[in-house]
Amino acid sequence: MAETNYDFIVVGAGSAGCAVAARLSEDPANKVLLLEAGGRDTNPWIHIPVGYYRNIYHPALSWGYQTEPDDKVGGRSITWPRGRVLGGSSAINGLVYMRGQSQDYDHWAQLGNRGWSYEDVLPYFRKSEDQERGEDEFHGVGGPLQVSDIPDRRPICEAFIEAATERGIPRNDDFNGAAQEGVGYFQTTSRNGRRISAATAYLKPARGRKNLNVVTDALASRVVVDEGKAVGVEWTSHGIPYSAACSGEVILSGGAINSPQLLQLSGIGPAEHLQSLGIDVVQGLEGVGRDLQDHYQVRAVYELQGAASLNTDVQNPIKKAMMGLEYLLHRTGPLTISAGQVGLFAKTRPELDSPDIQFHFIPFSAEKPGEGLHPFPAVTASICQLRPESRGEVMIRSTSPSDHPKIDANYLATEGDRRTIIDGMKMNRWISQAPAFAKYVKLEREPGDERQSDEDLLEFARERGNTIFHPSATCRMGTDERAVVDDRLRVKGIRGLRVADCSIMPTVVSGNTNAPAIMVGEKCAAMIREETHG
Repeated sequence: MAETNYDFIVVGAGSAGCAVAARLSEDPANKVLLLEAGGRDTNPWIHIPVGYYRNIYHPALSWGYQTEPDDKVGGRSITWPRGRVLGGSSAINGLVYMRGQSQDYDHWAQLGNRGWSYEDVLPYFRKSEDQERGEDEFHGVGGPLQVSDIPDRRPICEAFIEAATERGIPRNDDFNGAAQEGVGYFQTTSRNGRRISAATAYLKPARGRKNLNVVTDALASRVVVDEGKAVGVEWTSHGIPYSAACSGEVILSGGAINSPQLLQLSGIGPAEHLQSLGIDVVQGLEGVGRDLQDHYQVRAVYELQGAASLNTDVQNPIKKAMMGLEYLLHRTGPLTISAGQVGLFAKTRPELDSPDIQFHFIPFSAEKPGEGLHPFPAVTASICQLRPESRGEVMIRSTSPSDHPKIDANYLATEGDRRTIIDGMKMNRWISQAPAFAKYVKLEREPGDERQSDEDLLEFARERGNTIFHPSATCRMGTDERAVVDDRLRVKGIRGLRVADCSIMPTVVSGNTNAPAIMVGEKCAAMIREETHG
């Protein structure tokens, strides 16, 4: 460690943390330390889009958390992968670029969070973005995060889009534009066949800055608080303890699991729980780790006839070799596929103001990422509820930062959540039976034609549903007593300490969470610079 005193220490080099550290270090007067528990992003599959399928459960790149067994999901414990590498989850995610609905952010503002309406946050989405299609009122160019159209469009994807339009769902070529509702192709955080993680977007251009120190394999163990102010951070690397002092601010960007975990380890959180573990209470904040939300997904699998699936291509040695060759020569083809090619946003009830379900349609199928594809031609349509009512919690088990915290996801806890997931599955079946797609369906393998009643579908959702990897709201922003940060992202009761990641969301956004996390990082850095320089 060349420096031991910094103006800013950012903990977590994920989607938000990379943005915070890079933006703060643009000012050469700021000395910035960025700590990341994982290693460098040297694994080549990180940078190949389809590599998410190999890496999302990779033990060296992902935390591999486990939720508590829960009777509401068949007594199962569900694996929660979160990125443990430079770039965080943006280095292992499915690459979908999605902001959510304008109503999400307007709702945050209505809850009392000034500066977080859609009109307020749109400039930060635009600032972060380098949109392949060019600039308009919703999109920016020249930003660090490159956003592109999906180049590999397969006939079965077109068939699904056509089936949805046959059912009256409008075509939508920009889910991040004027309206989210409709069906069309996703855009992805990629360019020229390469993943654009937050590390690629923000840290790579900044790596020559002498005032930015990026330390990997650094597991944060405590924020040091002196007389109500955050004054440093302690961490371990390969078993050796380190620390650095901070004269300005500490920003936690560990995500919805690690940020509340580190706050609790530092004595900031639910007092009774901390005392039960022998941790001195520095600041009693009952909301730390509470109010957890995540999107729960249920997948439908359709075996095909008369149409190609990536399943059969991968099992053909010649075609598989040709895929690799096409990627090496042109950076195109199936290796550029993301975790969802076609997106669909729809309302399960006509009285809703905006869509409450999202589909990810992909031209292959498997039991789960990281496992081999099915030995028959098939595709997957994943359905998730966008605005869950259920809330869970994240609580540390011990005083050791290497012990994974206890995660109670509490999926499907409300009648509204159960109703929406059932209705979403019904809608998916209704679309798949439209002529344009139905002619290619040999068999509905999952949930299966034998499951017809609401009770059957709910049972399937409980037994086979999974996370779609969007945990949030565990350090919730707000004005009420349970809120953890204010609308400037400052931890209540502690000076010089902020949180900037998906944990600050009052409610999970209606879509994928990588782009919103980056926006939060951009906005956090802008607020700090504004307060510092006026």
